[in-house]
Amino acid sequence: MFTGIIEELGRVKRLARSGRLMLLEVSSRVSVHDVKVGDSIAVNGVCLTAVSANDGLLSFEVMAETFRNTNLGLLKAGEQVNLERSLKLGDRISGHFVSGHIDCLGLVRRKTIRDGNLVFEVAIPAGFIRYCLPKGSVSLDGISLTLAGSRSNVISVCVIPHTFNNTTLSFKGASSKLNVEFDILAKRSAP
Repeated sequence: MFTGIIEELGRVKRLARSGRLMLLEVSSRVSVHDVKVGDSIAVNGVCLTAVSANDGLLSFEVMAETFRNTNLGLLKAGEQVNLERSLKLGDRISGHFVSGHIDCLGLVRRKTIRDGNLVFEVAIPAGFIRYCLPKGSVSLDGISLTLAGSRSNVISVCVIPHTFNNTTLSFKGASSKLNVEFDILAKRSAP
């Protein structure tokens, strides 16, 4: 379980096939220090299991299905990813509950300034709009955000400068694919 508060940007060092799995190696300054083999780390919002953590490098084995159904399959060496360690008992929950189980991919339609705020408009598959409650929470690439609106199959989120400058949103634009996870409470209450 995660909160959607990104701890750091890691950098993809290597992607390599290892049998039926892909090995994903990500450099880390913060997360690597107290991670043990078997711990869960959210990488762009996807819950992955650390298979190695040392010398500033986190390694994960990723199933083909995960690569197909998330934006991890689009990663290339050198790209940055959002990293968050899992919650520990007693931690403060600053965002919202994020499981790391991606519901769908969203496509950034546009990034604009509206009433002085940076707004991302993201198209999602129509069947998921029922989870988009007014002022509800959504996780985009693992980032806890509040829904500013929804219509048809497009959701809008406002992004504060701190979040923009300290996450992968700073280099996302029109046509970027984002991992979307809807609020677990919204999914539980939706018809």
